[in-house]
Amino acid sequence: MASVNVGMYAQQTQWQETKHAVQTESDLEITGKDGVIVVRTTKRIQVRVFTILGQLVSQSVVNPGESILKVNSRGIYIVRVDNRTFKVAL
Repeated sequence: MASVNVGMYAQQTQWQETKHAVQTESDLEITGKDGVIVVRTTKRIQVRVFTILGQLVSQSVVNPGESILKVNSRGIYIVRVDNRTFKVAL
């Protein structure tokens, strides 16, 4: 378990990490590559992207299908989807 400060709340979370690879769950797939985070989902979801320091850099609601989230620089990002947390290296 890793402790990460996301917003104003400290949460205990279990990391799922991807680096130029795919994180897949039954209804969700997250890929990090070439400065973008690609989210493929079967349902409408809210996606929030944070820096490793916990600063919110992107927040959006994505519809079913494929969505591309651009970030300004390479690095490690925390992607929150509902109650799931992913660590993405770009």
